[in-house]
Parts: sequence; C-alpha cells; structure tokens
Amino acid sequence: MLKIAFCADFAPIRKFAPLLETAPEAFYHDLLPELRRCDYKIVNLEAPLSAAKLIVKSGAAFAGNANCVGGLTCVPFDAALLANNHTFDCGEAGFSDTVKVLEANHIAYAGAGEDLAAARKALVIEKNGLRIGVFSLSEGEDEKGATPVSAGVRPWEVDLLADEIAAAKEKFDFVIVSAHCGLEYQPYPSFYVWEAFQKLAAAGADLIVGHHPHVPQGMNRFGQTPVFFSLGNFGFYQPTDLFYRKIGYYLEIELDGKAQLRVKPVPYRIADDGLHLLTAEESASFFHLFDALSRPLGEEKTAREAWHAVLAYHREAGFEEELKRILEAWKIAPAKGAAMLRNRVLCMQHCTQWRDGLSRIVDGTIGDAPAEYVDMVRHYHTRKVEK
Repeated sequence: MLKIAFCADFAPIRKFAPLLETAPEAFYHDLLPELRRCDYKIVNLEAPLSAAKLIVKSGAAFAGNANCVGGLTCVPFDAALLANNHTFDCGEAGFSDTVKVLEANHIAYAGAGEDLAAARKALVIEKNGLRIGVFSLSEGEDEKGATPVSAGVRPWEVDLLADEIAAAKEKFDFVIVSAHCGLEYQPYPSFYVWEAFQKLAAAGADLIVGHHPHVPQGMNRFGQTPVFFSLGNFGFYQPTDLFYRKIGYYLEIELDGKAQLRVKPVPYRIADDGLHLLTAEESASFFHLFDALSRPLGEEKTAREAWHAVLAYHREAGFEEELKRILEAWKIAPAKGAAMLRNRVLCMQHCTQWRDGLSRIVDGTIGDAPAEYVDMVRHYHTRKVEK
C-alpha cells in the first residue's frame, strides 16, 4: 500500500512569503499532520526560487525567496512539479537557481528541463514495492515551452503524451498525469481540456490531475480513470476577497499491488495566516458544490454546455473589456501589450476562449447556455468571503 498526497499551486510570494520563510510548519495548521500521514507528497511549485530578474510576460511575473524552501521541506514534499506558467518567470537563470535549491534539499522535480528531452522525463516514484510514473505538462504560456535546443516546461503535446502513456503502462504499476491548463477563475473547464483529458485517459492514464484555474473545479471518470479538472489554489496567496480563490482541495491517493486506486479530495480554506482544513459543516457544503460542478462533466454534450456558460456569462462586454486592457497596456509598455496579445493568439486557454467566443458572437449564440450553469459562473465571480 502507498498513500500519496497531491497538492496544487504553491508559490511563496506576497503575504505568504514571510510566513513560509519564518514559520513554515505553522503555515499549514491542521493540514500538516494529515499531509505527513502520506508516504509520498507532490506539489506544483508555481514560482522560481530565485533573485534573478523577472521577465516581461502576459500576466503577473513573480519569484519566491530561496529561503522559503522550508515551506516544502517541513512537510516534507518529496517532489515538485514544474510544468506551469511561472517556472520561468526569472528566465533560465531563475530555473537554474530553482533546480539547485530543490536538489540541495533532496526534492525531486519533473515537468521542465534544459531542453525538450529533459522536460519530457517522467517523475519516477519507487516506494513500498510500487513503481509510479508521473507525467507533467503545461500549456507553455508566453512561449516558455521547451524546445530541442532551449530550456522550458513540457509543452501541450497531448497526442505525443498519449503515446508515451500507452508505452509506459509496461514499465509502471500506475501512471499519473499532472496538467497545468485551462482558463483561470471559471467553475467549469475549457472544453479542449475535457477533450485532452479524455484522450489521456483512453491512452491508459490511471489518474489525471488538473490545476492552473486557481479555483476548484469538479471531476469525472473516463472509463475507470478519475479525472480532477482543477484543485484550486494551495499555498498561493491572491489579494482578493472572492470566496472560490480562497478554497481548494488536495488529493489523497491510495495505491496497492492489486492495481486498486482510491482518490479522496481533502478540502481546505486559504486564510491570511495559511491553510486550514474545513470544518464538518464547511466540508459538507464544499462536497455539495463539488457534486454540482461535476454533474455536467460526465457527458460531452453537457461539458460543452458548461463551457459555453463561461462564454455566455462574460458575453460581448467581457471580450471588449479584455481588448481594452491589452490596448491600454500597449500604450504604456508595448512589450507588455505585445506579450498579452501574443498569449491570446498562441496559448490554448486563451485562443480557444477567443475562437469559441467570437464565433458565438458572430452567429448570435453567445448568450445560449443553460441558466443553471451560467448562474454557477456568476456565483464564482461574485461570492465573497464572509467577514
């Protein structure tokens, strides 16, 4: 038997930086004993640990102090996944610094490398008589996907990964996929994510875990494969009072030699002083929400409708507002504006949003989506933390 904890976005920045540097154990509060009961612990490290210069990119660029590695070692996390849109926020120098910090603290890593071959390498876990392969990929935002001759994250190469998964089934007892993808802050996944996860499950992945939207999303089973579309934030502070950016869940995964897999979401809230398990009442409310989020993801038709509800909520005004932000940034700093526009054209989460949204504006169906799904999107964008 092997018990794995899989945690999502961790960035020792903003209000969390001094907490993680000076009192990392206290940061986790009542999550810490739960995490320590697991045999192997994985986290998505979504910030370089470096003092190198920040790059110009489409969104926020940030880095954590290398001393904040105590936030990982105190748990301790055994592995950090680096396939995300912030690993290269300090360029290749920052990536090199981060790798040195992880290696010095005996933390394995995967999902990024000095070239494409290195970025594609799976995290290999050999523990308690089991061999697990964890494949990690990202959308490669801001042109930070690795190439055969340059460093970067493993890019969005779903077809190739599907072939790798099929081959990996002969080498591993279990295959897990970690995917950093999808449109941020929405309750439902972008439909291209749903399609990609379906393909990876069909290839033989035993578990697929999504993150990047910074809010919790639901789950589905493609055949026997459990698929979680977004775990929400973990140790990632966002200066907002919107409720769903202050709640998330990690996965407790139990494996045994009989190829049985049990996955349990463990929800928590994100407060100014760190992470806290939900109370019994809060947990019941969370799982009621989780069931509602998961319901439309069981079939292609309703998964499409849920995605269309995201577009319907934002409508024409949302696209107009985003254009204004890009043009305003361009006037102030052309490089920043250019990075934002480039990302809308090249990055999957944005280009699919614009393609699908503009097409529905053109054909007059932008507002066509089930009311209950649109209401859920509205709820996610308006509910605030109670004072």
